[in-house]
Amino acid sequence: MRRTTHRTTLALAALTLLAGAGCGTQAGSDGGGAATVSPPPPSSASPSASSSPGCTSVPELGASDSGARVCLAVGDTVRLSLDGTKSRPWSPVTVEGTGLEPVNSGFVLQPGDANAAYRAVSAGQVRLRSSRPLCATETGKVSCKGIQEWWVTVVIAGA
Repeated sequence: MRRTTHRTTLALAALTLLAGAGCGTQAGSDGGGAATVSPPPPSSASPSASSSPGCTSVPELGASDSGARVCLAVGDTVRLSLDGTKSRPWSPVTVEGTGLEPVNSGFVLQPGDANAAYRAVSAGQVRLRSSRPLCATETGKVSCKGIQEWWVTVVIAGA
């Protein structure tokens, strides 16, 4: 094999790897690197809260839980942690509905993160929302205008 062919092969391989690291990555990472997702911790919600159809009892939520329906009993707590960056920050979490009250999340925030914790205080349904830019924006550079939205519906069963 000639030396120029070897260099061409290496250059094509490097170009292929760089092309995969594009702006459209939605795994919660800034670049095209692989994101590792840990399984959720065991549920601490009461059995009556998770008996509703289509519900899961997840005491800790992350970016991968977007679109989920979570069931709690009055007195249960749900925490959420959305890991962002300075260039792709999560907006503060908004609450639509009644039944949850904010509590201290106990976390130190890094730039771009959105962390929150809520205690179920009454029966109801709540939608938690946040969003962030899909692509990082550098000054003087062209960027996409996409938005990554995150939401979870929380159903609180009465006592």
